[in-house]
Amino acid sequence: MDAAALTKMPAGMVDPARSALMQRIRGKNTKPELLVRRLIHSMGYRFRLHRRDLPGRPDLVFPSRRKVIFVHGCFWHRHLGCKKASTPTTRRDFWQTKFAQNVERDARKERELQQAGWDVFVVWECETGDLKRLSGRLSEFLGPPAVTGKQASAEPTTSFASE
Repeated sequence: MDAAALTKMPAGMVDPARSALMQRIRGKNTKPELLVRRLIHSMGYRFRLHRRDLPGRPDLVFPSRRKVIFVHGCFWHRHLGCKKASTPTTRRDFWQTKFAQNVERDARKERELQQAGWDVFVVWECETGDLKRLSGRLSEFLGPPAVTGKQASAEPTTSFASE
């Protein structure tokens, strides 16, 4: 449907093609989130996903560190100065209200987490293009990864040579 036809639609009506497109947008397990999860896992960190008991259901949760990470899409969460944070030209008032509510909710949930003693880190979708830089920022936020049994020592824990 072209822009002229959209402007002639009765109030409250939405283009069915646009509606179908919007229904396909996911809230979790997005490409940027999966990319960040793989990166963090490869760096040696372990985490929980989408804990419902925490405000805003953070994408990644590090309970022992009391740290959480949100992976935000630049469009939906309005990354300031990012070219991906454009505003659709149709139904501009609707979108501006929607985006303002998203930004306000994000700030509120971040505040609630901080007040509960959690450190919060936001990864923006556009930042996933430079994984080397992103891994440095994540390491700085998370601190050194925990040492697991496999990483604890290069030598076996028992020696049969002395027996």
